[in-house]
Amino acid sequence: MASPDNILLHLSGREEQQVRDIFAQLAQRGFPVQHQTPHITLTFSPRMEEGVVKRATELLPEVIPATCHRVGTVVFGTKRKQTVAWLLETDEALEATARELSALNPDGRGRRWIPHLTVGLRLPRETVPDYIRALDELTSPHFKELTAVRAALWKPRIREFTVLAGDPV
Repeated sequence: MASPDNILLHLSGREEQQVRDIFAQLAQRGFPVQHQTPHITLTFSPRMEEGVVKRATELLPEVIPATCHRVGTVVFGTKRKQTVAWLLETDEALEATARELSALNPDGRGRRWIPHLTVGLRLPRETVPDYIRALDELTSPHFKELTAVRAALWKPRIREFTVLAGDPV
């Protein structure tokens, strides 16, 4: 399956580098290399509809930059490969924006949104407990706040990246 179109939030350069450094240290410990750019997904679809993108360009400038707080670690997936993510909390304005965009997206999850930043993608189920333990050891207890400085539409099938709000690339 091709990667879907995504409306994403990107971190500041400094915070993105902190996450990438954690990825590198996890890989040095023998865990799968994480190639993804650290991001927070607002909504995704095989092909994002223009109406969703238009509404995103109206709403997102009002909420970016946005502060997110790490409040825990979650595991997504019920099969052999699982995803580890930091569970995030943010302000009501960004929550409402994400929920509205998801509801407008025919491929969305209705008015639901679980804010998270993936820190371990497609991990074999049996490695997840060790991965979480290593992640906890390598993540500074002071790295609790993340700032989304940019919202963008990413269409991987055509390699098109469009900034919708916030810092240009």
